[in-house]
Amino acid sequence: MENEFKLISGALVTLAVSASALVVLPYFQLQSVQPPQKLKDYSPEEARGRQQYISEGCVYCHSQQPRDASQAPDAKRGWGRAPVPGDYYYDKPHLLGTMRTGPDLFNIGARQPSIDWQLGHLYQPRAYTPNSIMPGFPYLFELKAQAAAGDKVVTLPPAFAPAKGVIVAKPEAIALAKYLLSLDHTYPIPDAAQAK
Repeated sequence: MENEFKLISGALVTLAVSASALVVLPYFQLQSVQPPQKLKDYSPEEARGRQQYISEGCVYCHSQQPRDASQAPDAKRGWGRAPVPGDYYYDKPHLLGTMRTGPDLFNIGARQPSIDWQLGHLYQPRAYTPNSIMPGFPYLFELKAQAAAGDKVVTLPPAFAPAKGVIVAKPEAIALAKYLLSLDHTYPIPDAAQAK
C-alpha cells in the first residue's frame, strides 16, 4: 500500500510540475501581450477562410512561424522576420504548424498579394510552381460555360486553362484566398528595448 501511495504521489507531483512549466508559467508571461499597432483582426470573410484553411489541412504542410535569422535562412528565403507573440493575438487556435513540406505562410499575403494568383494556385498549384507537390483544390471551383454577373473567374496560364468554359471560384475558395492575403506581417514591431 505504501509503494502505491508513493507512486501516485510521485505521478501527481510530476503532473503538477509539468502543468506549471508548460501552461501556467507561459500564461503569466504572455497575459499582458498586446497586438502590434498595425495588426488587424480578421474580417468575417477572412475568418471563414481561416476555417477553410483548417478544414483543408493546410496547417499539416505549412507553418506560420519563420525562424530568427540566427537560427535559419528563413529571411533569405523571403519569408520575413521572426514573429513576436503579439503577431498571433487574434489567432484562436494558433496555426503555427510543425511541418514545412510547403513554404512558410506567415507573410504569403505580402509575397503574393494577388487574389488571382492565390485562386489559380489553389486550383492548380503546378500552373504556378512546376514541381509543386501541393494538391489542387478543384472542388472549391466550378467549370461554367460562361461566367455570370458577380462570378470570380480564375485566370490560369493557357496550358492549364479549360478548352471550353471558365473556372469560377466558389465562395469557399474566395474566403480561403482572402485569408491567405491577410497573412501579411510586414508592419514594424518595437524591438525588445523599446517594448520595455
